[in-house]
Amino acid sequence: MTRMSTVPVEAGAPRRWPAVRAAAAWFAVPLAGSALVGLLAGFVWGEVAPRALLQEIGAGTAELVNAETTAFIVADAWFCVIGAAAGLITGMLGYWFLLAPRAGTRGAEGTRSAQDARGAQGAPRARGPRNARPAGAARAAAAAGLILGGLAGALVMLWLGQQIGLSGYNHHLAASPNGTFFPASLALGAKSALAFWPMVTAIIILVSEWGTARVQHADGSAAGRPSS
Repeated sequence: MTRMSTVPVEAGAPRRWPAVRAAAAWFAVPLAGSALVGLLAGFVWGEVAPRALLQEIGAGTAELVNAETTAFIVADAWFCVIGAAAGLITGMLGYWFLLAPRAGTRGAEGTRSAQDARGAQGAPRARGPRNARPAGAARAAAAAGLILGGLAGALVMLWLGQQIGLSGYNHHLAASPNGTFFPASLALGAKSALAFWPMVTAIIILVSEWGTARVQHADGSAAGRPSS
C-alpha cells in the first residue's frame, strides 16, 4: 500500500474577509450617522449664528458697518456649542447602541472573572452570556467610526451652515446699489472649532468605558465572594 500524503489547506485567509466586512460595517454606520447629524447641526448653526452688517460701497464691494462687531466671535462660539452638543449626543447614543454591554449581561470580562472565582472555590462553572458586547475588532472600528464621524459631522455642519444665506449675500453684493445694508455670509473664523465634536465624542467613549469597567469589576468581585 502506498501512503497518501495530505497537504494542509490554509483556511485562515478566506475567513478573514467576513471579519473585515463586519469591521467595515461597524465603522461605516456611525460615520454615516454622524454625518447625517451634521446636516441638522449645520441647519441650526446657520439659523442661530449672527451675521455682521455690511454696506455696499461699490460694484461687488462692501465694508463692515461696525469694525468692532462681535458677530464673527459669536458665530464661532455657536459653532463650538452646537458641535459639543452634537458630540455629546453621538457619543452617548453611539456607545449605548454599538459599544456598551447589553442590559442584563456583565460582559465577557466580568463573566470570565466570576467563573474563575467560582471555579477556584470548587463550584461548578456556569456558562456566561455570549455576545455581551461586540468583538474587539468591531468595537475598535465602531469607536473609530464615532470619532472620525464627529469630524465628518463637523465638516458637514460647516458646509451647510455656510450655504444658508449665501445666495442672498452674493445677490446683494453683485446687484445692490451703493449704500445698501445687508448681512455678511456666515463663515467659521477659528477652524480649531472643528475639533470640538470629535473631542467630546472621544471623551464620552473613554468615560463610558471607564465606568463600564468599574461596574464589571465590581460585579466580578461580588460574584467571587463566598456566600455565607
